[in-house]
Amino acid sequence: MIVCCSLQAKSLAIGGGKSNFDTMKLRFLSLLLSLIATSVTAEVVYRVPIQRTIDLGLPPFIQRAVEQAESEGADAIVFDIDTFGGRVDGATQIKDAILDSKVLTVAFINRRAISAGALISLSCEKIYMTDGGTIGAATAVDMSGKKGSEKVISYMREEMASTAESRGRSEEIARGMVDEELKFTHLVVDEDSVEVTDIEGRKEGKLISLTTSLALKYGIADGATETFEEVLDELDLSNAEVIDLRVNWSEKLVRFLTDPTVSSLLMTLGFLGLLFEIQSPGWGVPGTVGIVLLSLFFGSTILTELATMTELLIIGVGVALLLVEVLVIPGFGFVGILGGVTIMGGLFMMLLPAHPMPGDISAASWGFTISIIGGFVALYLLARALIKTEFWKKITLPFSEKSSEGYSTSLGLENLVGKRGSAASDLRPSGWAIVREEKIFVVSEGEFVESGENIKILSVEGNRIVVRKINNEE
Repeated sequence: MIVCCSLQAKSLAIGGGKSNFDTMKLRFLSLLLSLIATSVTAEVVYRVPIQRTIDLGLPPFIQRAVEQAESEGADAIVFDIDTFGGRVDGATQIKDAILDSKVLTVAFINRRAISAGALISLSCEKIYMTDGGTIGAATAVDMSGKKGSEKVISYMREEMASTAESRGRSEEIARGMVDEELKFTHLVVDEDSVEVTDIEGRKEGKLISLTTSLALKYGIADGATETFEEVLDELDLSNAEVIDLRVNWSEKLVRFLTDPTVSSLLMTLGFLGLLFEIQSPGWGVPGTVGIVLLSLFFGSTILTELATMTELLIIGVGVALLLVEVLVIPGFGFVGILGGVTIMGGLFMMLLPAHPMPGDISAASWGFTISIIGGFVALYLLARALIKTEFWKKITLPFSEKSSEGYSTSLGLENLVGKRGSAASDLRPSGWAIVREEKIFVVSEGEFVESGENIKILSVEGNRIVVRKINNEE
């Protein structure tokens, strides 16, 4: 009896333990399924700022943001826009990246999207604007406010229109943001023809800029929101994880290096460094610095698509001409000058975008000129500072070796005056000669002496040995 009771108690204990284990297993599975479901349904939104001036360093940042959002399966990219505009070529690259995005793109115009900012906004699938916001005024002007040529205006006008068309927005309004010579009286909104009386830019001689209310009325904007959180509410993404992207250090560096003045200085100082290196034996600091500066210049221009194969080919031709001048043709003449001009022309073209704005050529010219002058001044000041350093004193003589103190630069060849020999190389007018089975460096009186011809030493002055061609009878 006692045994039976013990067995029954043991059986109950085992059964109870199994029941508890099953309960724990079910809870664990339930928690695991809940975590999986949460991870699968998690919503992610990228917030990307487009603020202040739009330059050529901004497109790589936007391209990175779009690619990262696509790779991580984000639900939307919201561009926080507040800009008066900037470079058209930079805005065009950003527009292309947005149009190619596989993720929902949203423009949150947080006060203003003027000029190039309007083009970027129109490329987004949805546009939300704050109260008192503006969008428009996208005509091409230079830094002094002068309107661009018809070629530039035509390009920008159709660029805006095609972008608006791709997103189902009014092409007429987009064109009117660029060209004040256009006018209209009616617009098609939601497949209905609407008479327009409240857009000042509908008249000839007026550019179109829309307030938030007008942008909503004519289908340019999709909603009015005051905060980023309200934008998420409009997108039904209020519970989404928000990832804020910022320009990283490398993108900041590229934006700095592509500044016209900085890039011109890099280019000028780089080539001056190489020229100094060519004039000195071996390889030293000027050549190394020159290569580093040119690498920064070419690398930044290639990254921002300023440099094309045409400019690189032109620069390559210039370098080839300089090499021909240095290695093949004696002296420095027409070929060398042509090579230098060709290189400078190619470098100047690299400072210009694919579609130059009215002020781009002027800005590039000033930057190019200032950089050349600044480069020579900087090298002069650097040289003045360098000769005072301890490093310079270690590699040079800090004092003069005067002949009055017993120093002499002579090679001890004064006894060769009047001796005869033969030219071991062409004398143009300098070269090598063989005198008494000794090879020495000589210079003729100015005439050309072919290799093998007989010569006579006229004088020896320090290291300068002057010779004259003689006939066999002499």
